[in-house]
Amino acid sequence: MSNELKGLLVVISAPSGTGKTTLTHMLLKEFPNMEFSVSYTTRPPRPGEVNGKDYYFVDRETFERMVEEGDFLEWAEVYGNLYGTSKSQVLKALNEGKDIILDIDTQGALQVKKNFPEAVLIFVLPPSLSELERRLRRRGTDDEETIERRLKVAREEIKRAPLYDYIVVNDVLEVAFENLKSIIRAEKCKTERLAEQFEKVVKDPEIVTLLKGGRNE
Repeated sequence: MSNELKGLLVVISAPSGTGKTTLTHMLLKEFPNMEFSVSYTTRPPRPGEVNGKDYYFVDRETFERMVEEGDFLEWAEVYGNLYGTSKSQVLKALNEGKDIILDIDTQGALQVKKNFPEAVLIFVLPPSLSELERRLRRRGTDDEETIERRLKVAREEIKRAPLYDYIVVNDVLEVAFENLKSIIRAEKCKTERLAEQFEKVVKDPEIVTLLKGGRNE
């Protein structure tokens, strides 16, 4: 499928408090052709959230019907609410040449990789669990019970980091951002992704066939 799709699908996961949201916003500013994938959810909107921008807010019946009809690239239940990524919306954007970034947890990311092997999975790792705890406490938005729960979830998520294509440690924000940019630029220059451009230059069907998956034969 990678030779047919024009855009790049990037999945970023990280424990809460690692800086994933900040890095994602920085990437969207850096790459004008990159779009953020808006997820569906059954949870009610929070103050200031806009339907279609932050999430697509639907009821549980609608969400479950979409699951049955195979409409999701990935979906999961988190703290009693359902979240999912629309398969048709992502594929439409990729086919239009747009790069798509998903900000989802490890459970959803591994579903995406299973259903869409071309996806590029990046895990943002905190420099240490003690530093992660310090950042969570510094935010001042969570009570003690919530912080302990986030740290417990973080340990479980970090165990899945080796299953990702790349790991970026967010110790210094600017360094982590440079590493993320390097990954995306390198992925877009992969040989198999440039088969169409190569064909225009070389005009040799045999070589193009090799580029499109026959190199190991």
